[in-house]
Amino acid sequence: MIERMLQVPTIAELRRHVGEARRQGKRIGFVPTMGYLHDGHLSLVKKARETCDFVVMSIFVNPLQFGPNEDFERYPRDIERDRELARSAGVDLLFTPSVEEMYPHQVLTTVSVAQVSEPLCGQSRPGHFDGVATVVLKLFHIVQPDAAFFGQKDAQQLAVISQMVEDLSVPVEIVPCPIVREPDGLAMSSRNVYLNPEERRQATVLYRSLKQAEAWLKEGVPLDEIKERMAAMITAEPLAEIDYVEVLTYPRLTPVDTASPGQRLIFALAVRFGRTRLIDNMMVTV
Repeated sequence: MIERMLQVPTIAELRRHVGEARRQGKRIGFVPTMGYLHDGHLSLVKKARETCDFVVMSIFVNPLQFGPNEDFERYPRDIERDRELARSAGVDLLFTPSVEEMYPHQVLTTVSVAQVSEPLCGQSRPGHFDGVATVVLKLFHIVQPDAAFFGQKDAQQLAVISQMVEDLSVPVEIVPCPIVREPDGLAMSSRNVYLNPEERRQATVLYRSLKQAEAWLKEGVPLDEIKERMAAMITAEPLAEIDYVEVLTYPRLTPVDTASPGQRLIFALAVRFGRTRLIDNMMVTV
């Protein structure tokens, strides 16, 4: 593992160090995060280390992607813990900018990706993906990586960023990485820390419903009925409040009534347990 890791708070310092790595012919890998790291984030670093010579991680809780009643202020933060986890995972350069460093003035330019940003979380979190696309494109311009690594738990985010990179000819390879789960199936998320013990126990229904949906699909159950059965499974847990349960094509995220052979689908859901909103998904090829 890397014993010495640089940590820089400014764009100028980051560009200086990444520029030096690039002059040495190193392939630059980039893992953008909002911090409060877990094994899901660290799996992205591991993947980056397999194919890149110099790995940059950013930790930045981006205010542009939070709505006015969302959890920007209480989003979990622990930079000392994150620094040690990043170092031990093999990060070469940790970029920890302030909001003022990233947005020194009022932001008048934003990036909006149509269609793929509109269903699912786009409906319940208006403006969220504009904030995501804007900060990710800004980070791509700052770091100028050869490859960037994103987890498939945030599958819609991955679709939005991939579409943006394709449409704007951004010279970066987007590398999707598998969802990392707890032993009981719950997808790893920084927000899991919000769950009390009973909410945490009931939240395992998310993965169970997705696995069941996969089995029902193989049995030939119609897609609408699968969604109804998933919703019934989830609402059987008294603390679960469904935001959405959907099946769409992937990565275009278009509605689908009947599964066709060879088609790639995503079962996606968002469910609240108390104040905590969790997302999860499963991609399947028919």
